[in-house]
Amino acid sequence: MEGLLAKIIERKRKDLAQVRANLPLRELMAGIRDVEPPRDFFKAVSSIESRHINLIAEIKKKSPVKGVLIEDLKVDDLAKRYEGAGASAISVITEENYFSGNPEYIGAVKKAAKIPVLRKDFLIDEYHIYEARYLGADALLLIAAILEQSALSDFISLSSELGMPALVEVHNEREIEKALKAKAEIVGINNRDLTTFNVDINTTFRVIKEVPQGKVIVSESGINNSDDVKMLRDAGVHAILVGESIVTAKDVGKKIQELIGE
Repeated sequence: MEGLLAKIIERKRKDLAQVRANLPLRELMAGIRDVEPPRDFFKAVSSIESRHINLIAEIKKKSPVKGVLIEDLKVDDLAKRYEGAGASAISVITEENYFSGNPEYIGAVKKAAKIPVLRKDFLIDEYHIYEARYLGADALLLIAAILEQSALSDFISLSSELGMPALVEVHNEREIEKALKAKAEIVGINNRDLTTFNVDINTTFRVIKEVPQGKVIVSESGINNSDDVKMLRDAGVHAILVGESIVTAKDVGKKIQELIGE
C-alpha cells in the first residue's frame, strides 16, 4: 500500500487499540445479542426482477480529495429521502479521520429507514466485523487490497456467521482472483484506484469479464448519470453504489430517480 491509502490504514491500526480499550471484544460480542436481526442486504442488491438497477445510496459527508461534500449533514433526513426516492440500500461511511464519518450514523440510519444498511470503512481486524453487527449494520464492505488472503477469507466467513453479507471490493484482476478464492458472493468493482484516488468507470467493464456467473456484481464510484447506469446494467451489473453525485445534487430525490430509471 502507498499514498493516502497507507495513511488511512496506519491511522486505523492506531485507533483500534483505543477502540478496544473503550469496549473490549467480549463486551462487544455480548452486546450483539441485543441487536435486531439484520435486514436482507443480499436480496436488496441482487434482485433482477425489477427493470430498475439496484441502488446503494451512500451517506458521505467528506472526501479526502474533494473536501466537504455536504456542510449540514442530517443523517436521518437523508436516509428517509434515499428510501423514499427508491434506493435499495444505504451505505454509511464510518471512517472518521479522512471522511468525517461516524459509527453512530448506522444506528441513526436504521431508525430512520427500513432498507438494509452497509457499513463502509477500512476494516482490518475481526473486532471491526463484530463491531459492525453491534452497531446494527446489515452488511459490510471488505477491501481486498488491504487484507491478506487468509484475513479476507476469515472475515467473509465471520461476517456470514453474524448474518451480514460482505461486499468484497476489488479494483483489478489480481484482486478479483483473491476475492473469488475467499468465496466472495458479492463483488464490488471500485472504479476508483485507492492508491491515487483517480476514477475510471471503464474499470468495471474490464474487470467484470473475470467474474464468473452466479456472483452479484456491484459497480462503485464515478457513476454520474443515467447513461452510465444503462451501460453498467447492459454489462451485467446488478447494483451500483453512488455517493458524491447524490449528496452534491440540488435535488437528492430526483437524482436517485434519474439513476435508477424512474
